[in-house]
This record gives sequence, structure tokens and C-alpha cells, in this order.
Amino acid sequence: QLQASGGGLVQAGGSLRLSCAASGRTFSSYTMGWFRQGPGKERKFVAAISDGGELTLYADFVKGRFTISRDDVKNTVYLLMDSLKPEDTAVYYCGALLAWRYARIRDKYHYWGQGTQVTVSS
Repeated sequence: QLQASGGGLVQAGGSLRLSCAASGRTFSSYTMGWFRQGPGKERKFVAAISDGGELTLYADFVKGRFTISRDDVKNTVYLLMDSLKPEDTAVYYCGALLAWRYARIRDKYHYWGQGTQVTVSS
């Protein structure tokens, strides 16, 4: 199970850190990703981190602003979001999959968290 948290209301230019806590003993074996879904839009890839944390991947629209990291002792993946923009407003979901090569592909994820709302005001 995945439990996302950390969303909220922030002004443009501000920061938020999302967390996704996982239950189970095999967390470290999974690639972890963050996706987001705006109102009336499809769920889009935001960032991913490989099992072990050596590799990271970002969507072009968040490069240089968002940072994904993981703590395998705490079974938690984080998404630090800086320089937030109103267009970053969405529900953010964390997911887990085994194959790093599919990290950008929503339908390849095995598990999803429930989502956390991020709202950026202008």
C-alpha cells in the first residue's frame, strides 16, 4: 500500500514536499514514480527514481524545479517541489513498479497511492 501526503495550498514561487509512505518489506526493490492529474486531464508522468536511487527521471516541465528522492529505511519516496506555478495545480499520485524502463508509462505501474491535492495560487 502507498500513502501520499504533503499536499496543500501554496502561492506561486513557493515550495512543497510530498511524501509517499509504502508498507511492505520489498519497497527497496521498486522503482517509484510521481504522476499528476489536473481537472479534466489525464494522469501525467512527473518524476521517477530507480530502486536503490541511482537513477532519476523528470518530465521536461518540472526539470530544475522538482527533486525526487527516496529513503529505503523509512520506506518513503519524496517529491520536493520548488518554484511552483499555478499550472502545477493537480492531484499528485505516487506509484510503484518493478521495471525502470517503463517508469514514464502510467499503465505499467503495479501500485498507486490515493493522491494528494496541490493547489498553487497566482
